[in-house]
Amino acid sequence: MTVRFRGRWVAKGAAFLVLVCAVLAVLSFVVMSLWNALIPELFHGPLLTFWQAAGLLVLSKILFGGLRRGHGWHGHRWRQQMWRQKWESMTPEERERLRSRFRYRCGGWSGPEEAPPAGEQTKP
Repeated sequence: MTVRFRGRWVAKGAAFLVLVCAVLAVLSFVVMSLWNALIPELFHGPLLTFWQAAGLLVLSKILFGGLRRGHGWHGHRWRQQMWRQKWESMTPEERERLRSRFRYRCGGWSGPEEAPPAGEQTKP
């Protein structure tokens, strides 16, 4: 990898980090402003500082949004539909071969009396 190419990735990484910090700062300011405008008036709650709002934002992401990449279960549904379409397009022989490969990889293969699927090595 050349120095020039590496420098471009470092610059992009730094720009991304600045962008993430800016978005976090803006969202924290919005959370702080909304909290301070509504909660003390409605519930006689305390005012929040900027850093408390940032912490509340991170905490709510962990509790309600999770730490997964993607869009939660939407990615799971897409993957499930992809496998269903793939399964439906297989011939019965291909399905049986796939079943036997999964059986072998998931521990369903009982030993030398039952030969492993073609192309698979025996477990050590």
